[in-house]
Amino acid sequence: MAAAGSLSAAGSAMLHGPVVKVHPVVLASIVDSYERRNEGAGRVIGTLLGTTDKHSVEVTNCFSVPHNESEDEVAVDMEFAKNMYELHKKVTSTEQIVGWYATGNDITEHSVLIHEYYSREATNPIHMTVDTSLQGNRMNIKAYISSPMGVPGKTMGVMFTPLTVQYVYYDTERIGVDLITKTCANPNRSIGLTTDLQQVGVAANRLQDSLSTVLQYAEDVLSGKVTADNTVGRFLMDLVTQVPKIDPEDFEAMLNSNINVSGSGPTPTMHCRLRYTDCWGIGVLIVLCVPFPGSSDGHLPGQPDPVPDRPE
Repeated sequence: MAAAGSLSAAGSAMLHGPVVKVHPVVLASIVDSYERRNEGAGRVIGTLLGTTDKHSVEVTNCFSVPHNESEDEVAVDMEFAKNMYELHKKVTSTEQIVGWYATGNDITEHSVLIHEYYSREATNPIHMTVDTSLQGNRMNIKAYISSPMGVPGKTMGVMFTPLTVQYVYYDTERIGVDLITKTCANPNRSIGLTTDLQQVGVAANRLQDSLSTVLQYAEDVLSGKVTADNTVGRFLMDLVTQVPKIDPEDFEAMLNSNINVSGSGPTPTMHCRLRYTDCWGIGVLIVLCVPFPGSSDGHLPGQPDPVPDRPE
């Protein structure tokens, strides 16, 4: 499984306690369960699954748990929660109960009772709230850990301490997140799936933009406009050393061979060739799709024109 990368972090200062790392699929599942809630239900609760270590709690999955609550009492279907967890363990044995979630912003007296149940199922479970009402035009997500408070031997209470929340993703999840993000600019909130070649084109354009940023930074450092940062320099050096060394002609032959076999690349009238440039020690391979004789177009419909040759 690919390593998780960070999307963003909630809050500028680290809070005490473990960092809660939440994956996009968890948030999507919570929102879906809220949309499908029973008529008249004020909020939805559920079990959080994932892994823990000394410094963080990573939430990778979840499922909703039926419950009923009124002003005076709350009833949770504990048997359903246990059965669902047993089923999840058969699929992913590494995921354990790490806490529970509830939609809304508030921590109520009922939340304390529900948290007591999860305290018997997991060590130091977290409680995560998801504001599905979108107060402030955003879905605030907060996480807490409980600790006892009061005088020993007397009536004890529970205090919920906020934790730092980070949104992380696997490479496969990032594809879905990027696709969902594109719907924000569409009035009907929908977007069609892209072809393999279109995805390669988008990735190539993103890579070209990143390389332009790196090259501009290098030029600014050499010209004295920007003070050199050793941390950035080491990161770029590590990045360059990770690029596999391969002859451009060999790479071009492998690329065209793979395209002809898979049939998912350019049209049969297309042929791919490479341009190789070197700037500030960074080698760049540019893929150009050109037509075979007899074809009328040098690129696919709806695609940008091929990248022009850059000066050596």
